[in-house]
Amino acid sequence: MSAMNQQTPSLRCAVLISGGGRTLKNLLDYKSAGRLTDVCFPLVVSSSPTAAGLQYAALCNADAKVVDRKEFDSDDAFSDAIYALIEQSQCNFIVMAGFMRKLIIRPEWENKVVNIHPSLIPSFCGTGFYGKKVHQAAIDYGVKVSGCTVHFVTNEVDNGPIILQKTVPVYSDDNADSLAARVLEVEFQALPEALELIAAGRVTVDGRKTNIINLD
Repeated sequence: MSAMNQQTPSLRCAVLISGGGRTLKNLLDYKSAGRLTDVCFPLVVSSSPTAAGLQYAALCNADAKVVDRKEFDSDDAFSDAIYALIEQSQCNFIVMAGFMRKLIIRPEWENKVVNIHPSLIPSFCGTGFYGKKVHQAAIDYGVKVSGCTVHFVTNEVDNGPIILQKTVPVYSDDNADSLAARVLEVEFQALPEALELIAAGRVTVDGRKTNIINLD
């Protein structure tokens, strides 16, 4: 069993984005409200040069970089370019915030990369489950509860150790848009909460299971 960030509780996060940056902006809003005191965001990396979320990098004085997947012939080469930027910025943690490309997780980055998925993993996750497709699948299946999952990232899609989950009800008159909006509200709570726990050294990982340490 290994404790996360017990010796270095402060997280220097590289935030990876691909689109509008709502998740990044939410993290910055938490930061400006006095939360996430042990977390900073020195680097924002986008997989697209047109990602609207790049504008938020200026709000946290972060370097904004673009690593366009189209310019690389493999996931390995693409990942190498991203890691080079991360190492230059001296980040010790990675947050995937709507990042829609494959990042190869190197052994030294195991349990140092997090993602948030808009369902209760292991339901409605894996290859092909993203955006509204996730919520429509939940509605079509007839589940009564959905939600979001913050998890560590591995090289298998949506299969890393689960840090925390939050739930929302699914109503009979829901559509993908209405359910997505409800899930997004708890996503905006869950990811900052998970980062605070990790920064405080309260998350341990044992195989694919995590434990939240009570420091009281």
